[in-house]
Amino acid sequence: MTEVFRIFGSEMSPYSVKVRSYCRYKAIPHQWIARRGENDEEYKRYSRLPIVPTVATPSGEGIQDSTPIIEYLDPLFPDPSIHPVDPALRFISYLLEEFGDEWGNKLMFHHRWWDPVDQAAASLVLARLSLPQATPEETTERAAVIRSRMTGRGSFVGSSAETAPLITRYFFDLVDLLEAHFSSRRYLLGGRPCFGDFGLAAQLYEASVDPTCGAGLRARGPAVLDWCHRMLDPRQDGPFERWEDLEGTLRPILVYVAEHFLPWSRANAAALGAGEASFSVDLPGGAYVQGPQKYHARSLAVLRDRYAAARSDGDLARIMTETGCDPFLV
Repeated sequence: MTEVFRIFGSEMSPYSVKVRSYCRYKAIPHQWIARRGENDEEYKRYSRLPIVPTVATPSGEGIQDSTPIIEYLDPLFPDPSIHPVDPALRFISYLLEEFGDEWGNKLMFHHRWWDPVDQAAASLVLARLSLPQATPEETTERAAVIRSRMTGRGSFVGSSAETAPLITRYFFDLVDLLEAHFSSRRYLLGGRPCFGDFGLAAQLYEASVDPTCGAGLRARGPAVLDWCHRMLDPRQDGPFERWEDLEGTLRPILVYVAEHFLPWSRANAAALGAGEASFSVDLPGGAYVQGPQKYHARSLAVLRDRYAAARSDGDLARIMTETGCDPFLV
């Protein structure tokens, strides 16, 4: 076991599922450890923050946050690569990974903890995962505690009575675009998963296990749902495609990113810089208001640095300009 990476995670955590899917794809020796009270002491040896996933390396180091975990592992296990050689597609993959982590999480988290039926389902699953040997009474009590705690956290992703209709619109607009894209391919950029697949699929997979979004995906996005399940144990089924072959259905997804995610990202960063307690940004459907998120401002800065380094590629600059992404990334 000394050469095995141990993943402390949860089946209800998209970021945990993301890291596990990556390890499966890379055939990285790993052990999945469901985060529960009985492994608290071991978990705390590797965690600085009380979050999952936390990965314990064979050398005894602890790594947290799904993107840094993957970036740590990728040089150690470079094949099969999740990064296209083409500079434009490589950056698009990075962009979609960030989009999945931040915007996709907003869509999933809101729906999981907004409607009473979703609250009840998610809290009960989490209670059973944390107390697998509990009595029905103990499970019900734990579920009530979880539900009370999690339904009070919607403000972190901008979930409110005012934004609820907008978020539902954003979710199904994205599902429709992805459904068209996956009707003719297995992964975002072709026959094999890219970095972006891991970020976005995990969020939509988690949405699919909840009543509201799960029903919507089954009815409106069967190809998207197939992709979510495929990404639980992804494999290399072919090469990355060329932009010319992807453009017909990938361009509208990038336009969506430019119209929804990137304006929100820029407004979030500006609000943090100005020390504002909340911000409003005009998105399709109306004004979207929420408090700023510190972590995303940092990850947006990383994404902008990546773009600055890659923007000299003429194809990338053209694609980002034509889809409307460029002004938000410079």
